[in-house]
Amino acid sequence: MGALIWTGCYTADRNGDGKGITVLAADNDGQLTSVGLAVEANSPSFIAWHPKLPVLYAVAEEGKTVRAYRRSGEAELESFGEPWPAGDATCHVAVDPHGRFIVATSWGDGQVVLYELDHDGAISSRTSAEVAVDPHSPAPTDAARPSRAHSSLMLPDGRVMTTDLGHDLVRVWKYAPGEGLLPDHHVILPKGSGPRHMARHHSGTVLVDTEYSIEVAGIRTQPDGTYELTAVVPASVNKPFDGDSAAEIALSPDGRFAYVGVRGSNRICVLKVSADGTEIEPFADVPSGGDWPRHHLVTDSWLYVAHERSNTVVSFRVDPETGLPDGPTGRVETGSPSALVPAP
Repeated sequence: MGALIWTGCYTADRNGDGKGITVLAADNDGQLTSVGLAVEANSPSFIAWHPKLPVLYAVAEEGKTVRAYRRSGEAELESFGEPWPAGDATCHVAVDPHGRFIVATSWGDGQVVLYELDHDGAISSRTSAEVAVDPHSPAPTDAARPSRAHSSLMLPDGRVMTTDLGHDLVRVWKYAPGEGLLPDHHVILPKGSGPRHMARHHSGTVLVDTEYSIEVAGIRTQPDGTYELTAVVPASVNKPFDGDSAAEIALSPDGRFAYVGVRGSNRICVLKVSADGTEIEPFADVPSGGDWPRHHLVTDSWLYVAHERSNTVVSFRVDPETGLPDGPTGRVETGSPSALVPAP
């Protein structure tokens, strides 16, 4: 069957063409085939696997919920418990590497919610984290700059990092069993940049792509354990075009290259990253191979790109020396794909 890629999507409730969580197969030559629909679901726009158990977690972006699914076959899922309430336009979910909890972030109202898991991987409790405060606005609540939590990243020391696209913040949290996420500290990004998604380099540097300014920020730990903004560079060797917005950021397995998807002009921007994570340099753009590259997945040899508006996932062979994608090599149709997650 080939390596399986589980795919989130947008469905009719958010004007999408998908039906739920689907499964694709990628062979050694980069060819893609559709395995089928794993489970029907309303706009499971982001999905994540439990690190040890055959349990997948998915948001329902329009339904404002998070739900667990259990793998019931090679490419099938079944509901595992009832949906749990989340925030407005919940757009991302990530799983603790020890399987203790998941974190969901909501673009619509800025909520960051932690759900604890039981020993079977089922959701057992829900705790909302402290709301964000905009460091760039003197008003306590600025209607022009609402909080928009967008993603989370699990750190090796057990802390959790989240982005707030609306307040230009990266927040760091400590996990307290039974209490949820407790504020640790935050990192302020330039006003109007819009931090969206994150990828952790093996050096410890966290790379953050910015949706609005289409840049990559480098955030590094300091001797006291706090993170500090150390670099902001353009994601592209070219200037942004009108209507552009950055989407996903992912690193090559060896950490030498970063890949940023840009919707609008439909590009994948390739950046070089130094071994110590201190230098980030854009050096090439390639066409993404479709319309509206919302998410992508990078392996040792391949780049897979999900195009929400052209209803396609395409594959590119990646040159291991230059980091440049070559292709597209394979292409498969699937409704409004929004997230690509490899099989556990």
